[in-house]
Formats: sequence, structure tokens, C-alpha cells
Amino acid sequence: MKRDNEKNRSRALRLVEEEVTNLKKSVLYLERIKNGVLPVIGEGSIFADIMFIGEAPGRKEAETGKPFCGSSGKILDSLLESIEVDRQHVYVTSIVKDRPPKNRDPFPAEIDIYAPFLDRQIEIIQPKVIATLGRFSMIYIMQKFGLSGDLKTISLTHGKWFEARTGYGKVTIIPLYHPAAAIYNQKLKDTLKKDFQIIKKYAKKKPK
Repeated sequence: MKRDNEKNRSRALRLVEEEVTNLKKSVLYLERIKNGVLPVIGEGSIFADIMFIGEAPGRKEAETGKPFCGSSGKILDSLLESIEVDRQHVYVTSIVKDRPPKNRDPFPAEIDIYAPFLDRQIEIIQPKVIATLGRFSMIYIMQKFGLSGDLKTISLTHGKWFEARTGYGKVTIIPLYHPAAAIYNQKLKDTLKKDFQIIKKYAKKKPK
């Protein structure tokens, strides 16, 4: 049964990847082709209990096709290490799957184009916890799951948790600062480290 489920999930995620790769209606697709870079779909366990959702790929991510592999990825890795969680046991992705030029913030129209692919990833993987990284993913996910009434600035919302319902069951939403915010601000890195302790109780620890 699990093997069949694994095949179904893998097949469904491959279909998402194919559709994003050929998403010619996106302006960011044209940027991708022009710059000879890659879309960044997501990476990790297809049975992950925890899904991390960022905003959009950066330069390093677009060059490699891997999410959170640059400077912010190193911070994410260290945060996972701090709660003894192996990155391969979680799933990491972003709302927007192609890099906006010069790492600018994603435009609302770009979020609208790519968000349905994220919605499908959530339904395929069925995480018990969704940890949003940054304000754009926080806003999108909290609105998607009917938590607009709890939505405030990320400085007021980070590190809190909210229960929501999905088509597959209950999910816990945990908004967090984006790791990139901590690159030049040690205080935010300390805040992220503290907030990650909330995730710890949901996590599968690294084997000794």
C-alpha cells in the first residue's frame, strides 16, 4: 500500500514539475530561458510531516534547481540542525517557482500564477505542519486556510501556531521569518532559533 502511495505521490509531483517547467504564460519563464537557469520545484521527503514554504528562488537556487541552497539555505540547515532534524525528512519549496529578476519581491500576479502548483504539492505531500518562511508565504498560506482574521505583520505573528483544516485533515501553520532576514541580523537568527523549538515537537529527529 505504501509503495503504491509512493508511486502516486512521485508521479503527481513529477507532473507538477513538468507543468512548471513548461509554464510559458509566466513572465518569469521568459526570464528563466533568457538567463539559462532552472525552475525550483521543491525537495525533500514526499511523506514529510513538515513542509517549509519560502517566497521565491534566489540566484543560487535558480542556477541549481534546488531550494534554499545559498546563504539562506545554510541558515535553514543550521536551524534544522539545532532541533536535530535531517533536512531529507522535511519538504522545502516556495510559492513562486522561478526567480524574480535581481531577487526582487514576487508580484501578486506571479504569486497567482504559481500558487496553484504549491496547492497541489500540499495536497500530494499532506504535511501535518506548514512552516512559512517570510511574509509573502505567511500571507498566502494563512489566507488559503481561512486564517485571515489572525493575520498581522510578521513581526507580530512569527513563532505562533494556528490550527486549520485541509481536505486530508488537520494542519498546523507556523509563520517564521525568512532565513535571509537573519544573514545580516544576528538577533533575527536568535529569534528564528527560538521559533524553531516550536517545530521540534512535530519533527522526526536525526538517527543517532
